[in-house]
Amino acid sequence: MPEGHVVLRAPAGEDLRPVVVFLQQQGVRCRVYEAGAEQVLEVADPSQAEAASAVYAAWQAGDIRLQLRAAPSLAQPRQGRASAWREAPVTLVLLLLSVAGFLLVYLGASAQRMSLFTFTPFSISGDSVRFGEMGREYWRLLTPAFLHFGWLHIVFNSLWLWELGARIERRLGSIHMLGLFICIALVSNGSQYLFGGPSIFGGMSGVVYGLLGFSFCGARLQPAWGFEPSRPIMLLMVGWLLLCIAGVVEVLGFGAIANAAHVAGLLSGALLGVFLAVLARRSGDSGASGRL
Repeated sequence: MPEGHVVLRAPAGEDLRPVVVFLQQQGVRCRVYEAGAEQVLEVADPSQAEAASAVYAAWQAGDIRLQLRAAPSLAQPRQGRASAWREAPVTLVLLLLSVAGFLLVYLGASAQRMSLFTFTPFSISGDSVRFGEMGREYWRLLTPAFLHFGWLHIVFNSLWLWELGARIERRLGSIHMLGLFICIALVSNGSQYLFGGPSIFGGMSGVVYGLLGFSFCGARLQPAWGFEPSRPIMLLMVGWLLLCIAGVVEVLGFGAIANAAHVAGLLSGALLGVFLAVLARRSGDSGASGRL
């Protein structure tokens, strides 16, 4: 690693390995070296120095617990996976409902049955599609998030949902994760309807972008949460969003893209991240227990 930015100096006898491993798992390139009777912790990116310092301070104060654990035995891989599922039950249920929504479409469900889960009911008459009113069927505000219309659609949404959602749920708990899903899905689905008009749209992408915005803004203001997405993930997902907005993705044959849902999801998630992080700061609660 090239010469970095000094974050802190600690006594030579202090074991900084838990902090270093935790930072590296969050995508922070860092190193520790001895200088006389001290240890020096450096980060490669100066913009990450404040976050690294905050993690160390929270660890010293006992606000988060960082413990090195032995790598799981190759003879017990299933136990590790089962533990990961149990720590994020809401994310797992959302993932399973998304797969169910994909199978509903993939297995050729009738228009009448699929219409139960779209934002507005619809019927097909010949070559035309007629849309009705939602009425009091308020479940429609959420259920479009579970409908997926292709293999790539469900695979990528499921991967990002687990990557982002499970990390948030492990740190903040299942109630927060459920609340985030409901709020972001309401905003993203509603925005797509408002800007795109009556249509058959669906997918967890709006929620995924909301979780991305929440992870980035929330963890920036509350570094002890420890789930800020790495720079490559941010570049990849924001870059893909810009390509979608520019129409490049549709030209490549990926079909219609719900850009309003993506943008609204990202912005609503970012605002929720700022709100909860500020609330946690004022209450003096990091809302996290780092586990290694």
